[in-house]
Amino acid sequence: MKTLKNIIKSALCISAVAAMGMGATSCSDMLDTTPQGVISENEVGPEQAEQLLTAAYATLICHYFGNNESFAGPINNWVFDVRSDDALKGGETLGMEGYINQLEMGIVMSDNPVGAFKWRNNYFSISRCNTAIRAIKASPTIQGDLKESMVAEMKTLRAYYYFDMYRIFEKFPYFDETVEDPSSVSANEYTKDQIVEFIKQDLRDAYDVLPETQEQVARFNKYVAAAILAKVDLFTSSWEEAAKYSQYVIASGKYGLFPNFLDISKPEFNNQQESVFAVQFSSANSPDQFNFSNTLNCTVSEGNLYGNGDDFYLGSQNLVDAFRTDVSGLPYLDGGDSDDHILSAEYAGNIDPRLDFTLGRIGMPWRSYPYNENWCRALNLYGQYSGKKPYPSPDNPEVTVGIVPWGASSLNYMIIRYADVLLMRAEALIEMGENLEEARQLINQVRSRAAKSIDPAYEPVDIDPTIAHYAITEYPATGWSQDYARKALRMERRLELAMEGHRWFDLVRWGEAVNVMTNYYQSEVQFHDYYKGASLKSSDLYLPVPLEQAQNAGDLYN
Repeated sequence: MKTLKNIIKSALCISAVAAMGMGATSCSDMLDTTPQGVISENEVGPEQAEQLLTAAYATLICHYFGNNESFAGPINNWVFDVRSDDALKGGETLGMEGYINQLEMGIVMSDNPVGAFKWRNNYFSISRCNTAIRAIKASPTIQGDLKESMVAEMKTLRAYYYFDMYRIFEKFPYFDETVEDPSSVSANEYTKDQIVEFIKQDLRDAYDVLPETQEQVARFNKYVAAAILAKVDLFTSSWEEAAKYSQYVIASGKYGLFPNFLDISKPEFNNQQESVFAVQFSSANSPDQFNFSNTLNCTVSEGNLYGNGDDFYLGSQNLVDAFRTDVSGLPYLDGGDSDDHILSAEYAGNIDPRLDFTLGRIGMPWRSYPYNENWCRALNLYGQYSGKKPYPSPDNPEVTVGIVPWGASSLNYMIIRYADVLLMRAEALIEMGENLEEARQLINQVRSRAAKSIDPAYEPVDIDPTIAHYAITEYPATGWSQDYARKALRMERRLELAMEGHRWFDLVRWGEAVNVMTNYYQSEVQFHDYYKGASLKSSDLYLPVPLEQAQNAGDLYN
């Protein structure tokens, strides 16, 4: 079993190996002996510090404990989206990765591997950040702005991982680079309210010293810290600060929406204007640099266009129906007709075009290929709605075919994209009851881009206006009250960010998870009868300390 102490040992060992170029070195006794021929922390110079930072950033790939652990969503958190009304586990059977089906059914247990995987991944990553911070702070050769900036990068990355813990677990230990023995830290030493303030302060401090631009792609600048802070603020209803820091990102002029919604699925748009915080992937090197969190969810695809596929993480009927629009091109904020479902490509009503950029539908194109029942691994059990966003066209030269994992490509995964930032500020303004008009304009920016994406000539092809009735318009000023704006904002987050791992966390922070999921189970069961008996209790919103951690920590986690 991996105890927290062993996780930290492994993390420190691999950080040292990666940073110091030690080659094939055993980790088992590394922390218990005096290293020979290894650069000590107070001898770290700029070059070694860069390598330590690289080792820490590399943790975002989350592929150091094995394929299965990486597959269980440490990057995009898709396994938590399955807890929401947006997604189904998928795969071939209910029992395949059945521990994810437990979460889908509202069953939360301390021995669920998802909790253990997430705990290990995050603390492994936090330990690398702390190692880098200590070394950089102790270095006499790194001075001034460079030292402050490097430390701020690592504090930003560490804050993100702790925020991930904050929104997933009931309680967890918090330690920074000053703690000599992290394995002795109690999960009860700080409350979650105290921990989230530590997270926020690290991000505020980082924003103040980070540069506006980094020479190296994907290195954190001040706006990454601002965007993460704004997202943390949404969880604590700190609306004023969320509005302020999201505005810093917007006002920077460094970011914007891609011209077409499909562009978020094109590797050639990596690190362009909509990318605020992205994990970097490559299909040119080792499979360790593939996005295992998404690729194993790839559709089977007729003809094995992506090399096969496991077809996990499918859209629910409830999500598909949310893309319906009324005669004026606006969504049904109150649900619309509960008996009106988008069941086929020939659906007669209006729909938001983002549906066909987000999910596969039989009879509609998938990256210019005809999508049919042969693309669906378990059509009778899980339906037809395979996720599309992580997968470029199989014809794209950046897609690797025939090598596990399926559908691997160099497409980055955007943890925060600019559309999310626009909606963060809009939400903060709405909740403050101020500048509702600005909030409307921000939401309409997102909807306007979606409307402009109805272009059948834009390749590869994912929409077909000759079959589907696409209709999407901007929200008018008339009737734009705080209550209506709140409903519009929450719907827009669901439609724009669908299948990107946000929905469950939004429902939890809005206090809507139990109510929404109760209604969802009752409605979705007509399409997926395995939902019979599913339920969600308010006591099960957060995961408990993983059993293996609790068993090996003595009284620390009681």
